[in-house]
Amino acid sequence: MVELSVVGILAGLDDAALADVERHINRKTFSSGAQIIEPESDSSDVYLILSGKVRIVNYSVSGREITLEEIGAGGCVGHLSAIDGEPRSACVLAVNNTDVAIVSPANFEKIVKNHPSVAWNVIHELARIVRTSTRRIVDVSTLGANERVVAEILRCAQTEITDDGSALLSPVPVHSDIAGRVSTSRETVARVMGTLARKGLVNKIETGLHVPDVRRLEEFLSESIH
Repeated sequence: MVELSVVGILAGLDDAALADVERHINRKTFSSGAQIIEPESDSSDVYLILSGKVRIVNYSVSGREITLEEIGAGGCVGHLSAIDGEPRSACVLAVNNTDVAIVSPANFEKIVKNHPSVAWNVIHELARIVRTSTRRIVDVSTLGANERVVAEILRCAQTEITDDGSALLSPVPVHSDIAGRVSTSRETVARVMGTLARKGLVNKIETGLHVPDVRRLEEFLSESIH
């Protein structure tokens, strides 16, 4: 059984505190592709991701799926509705088999009030969401579709950068996933990736997408914008 200690908002809790949290949860496994949270639903449960990965998506007026974020083990989703009681703002899908701990809004409130460190961690998580949303708004408002694709690859590479300045994105990012995250088409993503490959800024290898020099990719994006 996966321990609750993997969950970021519970970081720092001792064994006794984690045992207290355990009494307030229900565990469940969602199969790959299953819908965990339905958009606009009135449910307010919080889902702590113990293993696997979820994708948070929304839909445009035309019905096109827009990926907002992917969250892996240690993350949590659903806490906004638990806090303000408003309907769900997005859909959450299991990317692969995903184990979660489900916390009712009443129990979530108890946990936050009983353990101040959890409250502070939740505040940090909310701040992260605001920063991510702000970044997306700026990108959509100021960058063209091609530049948004490059910016997304660069962001992913920066989180995986090694001492020699390279990065490996494993597995290779799926074009449709990138398109959903930056609000463009798969065809645009394929075209941009082809350009980056021809310039030697990225290359596919057996273990993933290799970025030989993250700094060069950053400079390429800067030159493209200006």
